[in-house]
Formats: sequence, structure tokens, C-alpha cells
Amino acid sequence: MDILIIGGGGREHAIAWKVSKSNKVRNIYVAPGNPGIKSENKVHLIEVKDPKVEDYLKIAKEKNIDLTIVGPEAPLVEGIVDEFIKNNLLIFGPNKLAAQLEGSKNFCKKILNSGNIPTAKHQSFTDSKTATNYIKDHNMPIVVKADGLAAGKGVFIMNNYEETCELINDLFDGKIDGIKTSLIIIEEFLKGEEASFICLVSGDQIIPLASSKDHKKLSNGDLGPNTGGMGAYSPTKLIDSKTTNMVIDKIISPTLNELKKIGIEYKGFLYAGLMIDEYKNPFVLEYNCRLGDPEAQAILMRLESDIVDMFLGVANDNLDNIDIKWKNESACTVVLASKGYPGKYEKEKRIEGLDHKVNDTKIFHSGTKTNDGFFVTNGGRVLSVTALGVNLQVAQAKAYDRCNQISWEGKIKRHDIGEKEITNKFIFS
Repeated sequence: MDILIIGGGGREHAIAWKVSKSNKVRNIYVAPGNPGIKSENKVHLIEVKDPKVEDYLKIAKEKNIDLTIVGPEAPLVEGIVDEFIKNNLLIFGPNKLAAQLEGSKNFCKKILNSGNIPTAKHQSFTDSKTATNYIKDHNMPIVVKADGLAAGKGVFIMNNYEETCELINDLFDGKIDGIKTSLIIIEEFLKGEEASFICLVSGDQIIPLASSKDHKKLSNGDLGPNTGGMGAYSPTKLIDSKTTNMVIDKIISPTLNELKKIGIEYKGFLYAGLMIDEYKNPFVLEYNCRLGDPEAQAILMRLESDIVDMFLGVANDNLDNIDIKWKNESACTVVLASKGYPGKYEKEKRIEGLDHKVNDTKIFHSGTKTNDGFFVTNGGRVLSVTALGVNLQVAQAKAYDRCNQISWEGKIKRHDIGEKEITNKFIFS
């Protein structure tokens, strides 16, 4: 098979790396990719500047692609799956209507409400005056979400009334970096532990992937602004077999049923960002319509099965014979980012220390490019350093050891990825 992978971040690097292990695959084309992905076996980069759906369609036809895998959310929301299906091309991912679960937080909340699916109490607003009047009667902290895609940076946990009013005005005026919206959602702040529940879905068929936990805040102790993710690990005891069954029965299945009621059938990865309260009850914070990043790096490090079989099972509406096997080891992923992230960050910093070979570790590239034969930084999140260990503590130690061998001017990272799990500091421990 010849496969096309769309995207160019750490998630896409992890997917390409895992696809390259399949004996079913001859060539892997990644568009636009990054120079780290290029180093993987069977991989060919196709450089496209500011690619549109029609560019990907052209590539798939010219290269006689057998299967296209969509990594990031934007092409899914734009309707790439619909266009490929129209052209009789096999593709993995939800169609445009289904991708609204991630593309519009307001649509997502409507689905959750209609299915009586547990989520935070909330209200949507299309103007700043009504929104700021609404929060006068609500206790802090409060959560403000910008509708639409925001690369993981459209959620704000606010503790001060005046600052919340300023944020609301800025969101509507487009003054927040990279975010401009005509609709916001204000919701209650849920207390608990966050976890990522990612599954394969094809119609009524649901197969959960290995459990994982993301770390969205920039700084240690879950402080600072939200980011696209500063680290992750897998598995987590936050999602045991009982919780898995509860999430499928009370969250995933009802969501799919509500979509069907309005004529939408879901196919692809479905990722529920969960808040698990002190009684171990799960609530939906958000839905994503693709693999998480950096959860993908940790999860795929543990995957033993052929990932291509998983993609084909969904694309061909046949998950019946898919049996996913996982390594018993734990995986820990630490994101190395550029100074200034998630705001304006520095670029073009030369990266040292990538050439070391360390067993059971893997470096996935997110924001890099080459300059005069050297890797330099080219994004907010630059690298995802992932390690396997007999338990999370060992995996964490290996990941941080490898992180410390890598350097560039202004490199930042969190120092506590997985720490709460290791020290048993969850609220219900």
C-alpha cells in the first residue's frame, strides 16, 4: 500500500513512525510533514505551502494513494473526508458534519444536552455585553471557551471578574493571539482530574484505545495558561475498566446516537476530554475528532498491533475483527517548547543533542526545520520526548534523562509530567 498522512506535527510523526512498521506499507507520503518525520523508514515528504483540501486531493490522485490518514483537526472540519469520498478515495477520519464536535463547541454542547450526557452547566453568547452581565451572578472560577478551532488555546479558566470581562471583550474583538470568535461559551468550573478517552469509532462499533492523561497547563503544578499540551502518559489509573464501561455507556454511545438522530454517522478517532470528579463520575469537557497531541506519542509508543489494520477497519466499516494489543510498559511524553509559548515564541534556535541513541526512547518532531544541515526550532512545541518503562516512574525518568541531553537557547518544559500518578496525589486516591 501507498499511504498519505496529512499534517506536520508530533502526532503525525508518531503516526508515520507507527505506520512505517507495517509490512502492508510500501511508501508513506506526508504532507507537509517536517524534517524529523522525513528520517523515518519509507517516508517521503511532500512540501505544500498553506495547503487546501484540493491540494491534498491532487496529491492523492497523482501518487495513487491507497489510504489517506488525516492527523490534525482543521482539514477534517473543512470537509476533506467528504471530498475524498466524492472522488472514490479511501480516507480515515470523520466527515465535515461529524467533525463539528470539535469544530464548534456550541454544536458539541447541543449534542451533549440533547443526549443528557454529563457535562458542565453552560450558556452561549454572541455579544460581550450579555456575556459580561451573565457572569455578574456567578462565582469564580469560571470557564470561558471560544467557539471554533484554537489549537488547544481557546479555553480560559478565570478567577477574577474584571479580568474575565476584559477577556470576553478581547475574544470578540480578535485581540487574543490567533483567536477571533463570534460566539463564546461560559460554563461552570468542574473540579476533579482530567483524563483523555480516545476510541476508534465506525458507526455503532467502538474500540477504546489505551488510557492516557494530558497536561495542558504550561507550568508545573498545572499552573499558567492552557497550551496544546506539555506532556502526557499512558496508561492512567484514572480510567480503569469500570470507568471505561461508564464512559462508553453514558458518554460515547449516547453521543453517537444523538448524531445519528440528525443524520450524522461518525467514523474515525473520537477523543473525549474528561473531568473525573471525586466520586469517579466522568464529565465531558470537550470532544476532539482526532488523536490527541501529545497523547498520540505516548499511546502509539505502547501499541503492538499493526496500526494500518486499525485505520482500514474504520475506513472499510469493519472493526469486528480488530483486536488491539498493547505493551505492558508505561509511556511518558515530555514536550520541549520554545520560550514564549503559547504566546509569541522564538524561532531559529539551533538544537543540540538529537543524535544520541537511547533504548526505549523516541523523539517526535513537532516544530523543527533544517538550516545549513542543522535542526532549528520552528514552532511553539518543538519536540516530544517519549520513553517506555516497566512502570511510569521508570518511563518518566528515562524521558527526562533524554530531555536533558537536548538543548537550545530558550528551551522550556514542565518538570512534573506524570508526577501526580506516581505519587498517588489524585483527589480520590
